[in-house]
Amino acid sequence: MGERGVPHRKASPAEAGPTGEAGRGRAGRRHGAPPGPWRQQKLVQIHEALSSDPVGVERLRAAAASPGGLLTDELRRRVWPKLLGVNAYDLPPKPGRALCRDHKDYGQVLLDVRRSTCRFPAGMRAEQRQVLQEQLVDVIVALLSAHPELHYYQGYHDVAVTLLLTVGARMGLALLERLSTHHLRDFMDPTMDSTKHILNYLMPLLQRESPRLHDFMLRAEVGTIFALSWLITWYGHVLTDVRHVLRLYDLFLASHPLMPVYLAAAIVLHREEEVLTCSCDMPSMHQLLARLPPDLPFERLVARAQDLFRCHPHAELAKQAALQHHKR
Repeated sequence: MGERGVPHRKASPAEAGPTGEAGRGRAGRRHGAPPGPWRQQKLVQIHEALSSDPVGVERLRAAAASPGGLLTDELRRRVWPKLLGVNAYDLPPKPGRALCRDHKDYGQVLLDVRRSTCRFPAGMRAEQRQVLQEQLVDVIVALLSAHPELHYYQGYHDVAVTLLLTVGARMGLALLERLSTHHLRDFMDPTMDSTKHILNYLMPLLQRESPRLHDFMLRAEVGTIFALSWLITWYGHVLTDVRHVLRLYDLFLASHPLMPVYLAAAIVLHREEEVLTCSCDMPSMHQLLARLPPDLPFERLVARAQDLFRCHPHAELAKQAALQHHKR
């Protein structure tokens, strides 16, 4: 990491999208976004940004972060590479299987991917899913082979499968490489020190927004490990609806690498009354927080996460996060 508390990769903060009620609540639970004039207007804006010369990357960033996200998978295939600066005309070759079995992490990757059947569309034929799972193993191991400084972690495959299913193997490998050397880099250290440090941003955020909630969680000694799988998989492991996962990936790809922590804070704050009525002990509270309700209002949570990012810049939280790190 660069300064303690700020991940060492560079990323542009997302421009704030509209935060009105349009596109929130029930709308956020539909596929992409509900029909309506605002959706058509947004589609036009995204296509204009894609066709401009040079491409309007900041406009695409704002569209991805604002209500409804990028609306369709077809647009995600075109916009995600732009957000990460990946050249669609200079992709790595499709990963093969020649070196896979010799890699030290091959066995663990294979086990994790075999257990990931729930991440594939429910109606997909078993044969097709098996082909995609083989591609997923190839993509992950090819990336790890090309970057021996990166260390595989369980949950990494949840990020990789989202990319593979959305953009395909070659583009998926290119995007995964960019994420692994930037947004996800701290999770891929040989130890969990950097990951724990990123988790340490959560409690200072809660303290600033709700001292009562913060103090109650401290008394329960619940810590922040309940949010670990949220961050390292970009919520892909804990959400059952792929539409929600894709909406969050739109946000995270367009935002600062710490945005998943701000979303975690937004989720906990949204559930404040639930938490405060929970037994004030670690097992009960961890169980409550680790299981995300299926009816979370994602557009409202995304908007609140962005508000938190603006009101509590990560640079201001860095000292508190570092102090928490030293207390452990």
